[in-house]
Amino acid sequence: MSAEPNFLDVRILGREYRVACMPEERDALLSAVTLVDSKMNEIAQRTKNTIAERVAVMAALNIAHEYLSVKNTPPVEAVDTSDAKRRIDFMGAQLDAVLMSQQLSEL
Repeated sequence: MSAEPNFLDVRILGREYRVACMPEERDALLSAVTLVDSKMNEIAQRTKNTIAERVAVMAALNIAHEYLSVKNTPPVEAVDTSDAKRRIDFMGAQLDAVLMSQQLSEL
């Protein structure tokens, strides 16, 4: 049986909206609402613009630009840690040998 969508009342730029969302997507939707509301308030204050449609378009463009900037950033290449692990293991073995010799000399 598929989950039925719930309705969630949210406030963006001081206006109420009712949106349908699946129960498992509620947290993600609330995060999106927070992001959009924050961005729209920031733009409205910065531009002194009170026309919600214009503020919404500017917020959408800003969010899209941020998303595409991150999306188009090349991924960080994987680091080969095998040499570092080998050196750490070697140092551990040296420490063990020194500690063992100290314990033997104390006997």
